[in-house]
Amino acid sequence: MVTAAPRGQFITLEGTEGVGKSSLMTALSEWLTTQGESVITTREPGGTAIGEALRNLLLDPSNQNLSDLTELGLMFAARSQHVFECIEPALARGDWVICDRFTDSTYAYQGGGRGISAALIAQFEDLTLGGFAPNLTVLLDVPVAIGLARAAQVGAPDRFESEQHAFFERARETFLNRAETHKRTQIIDASQPQATVMKQVVSLIEQHWLSVQGDPS
Repeated sequence: MVTAAPRGQFITLEGTEGVGKSSLMTALSEWLTTQGESVITTREPGGTAIGEALRNLLLDPSNQNLSDLTELGLMFAARSQHVFECIEPALARGDWVICDRFTDSTYAYQGGGRGISAALIAQFEDLTLGGFAPNLTVLLDVPVAIGLARAAQVGAPDRFESEQHAFFERARETFLNRAETHKRTQIIDASQPQATVMKQVVSLIEQHWLSVQGDPS
């Protein structure tokens, strides 16, 4: 009899702009690979051909007339396709999936930032995901001014990065509030030196990996 592979783990990296998610994703993927895990890295919005097309639409600075509800619907449309086509099949194979942003970002950006009610976002979430959620979320927290300064060094701002400072303050507050009520979320101070942040996040992943292996330590 062929034994099915254990289900993989879904890890998400969250935070406002300039927190350093991309470089951390690479480090985490490399660490897990050395442990013998098969790893998929992906992002939101995006991760599929349909998702990337929607990402281009959502991030295009010229689309300033996009309504808040249209934006919310497109985010969940991209996410639903992402889970269906990429994330769920990978987890079923036993792969570990690391994703740059997921539903927490929607509560932060479209909820805290845009002012859409959490109740309405939850309805979209239930309709499109049906309870699907990460196993572990790492929230990289940094003061908004520092994060925006870092993001400005990368290149021209996209439609979200062009928002006002207050938008990101509301988003950050929402991230932190959600972290208090979702035990899967671990907060890391991303204003520390990059090497320190990297070490702390890898340590979190190691602890989670050991717990999945059933290691009592």
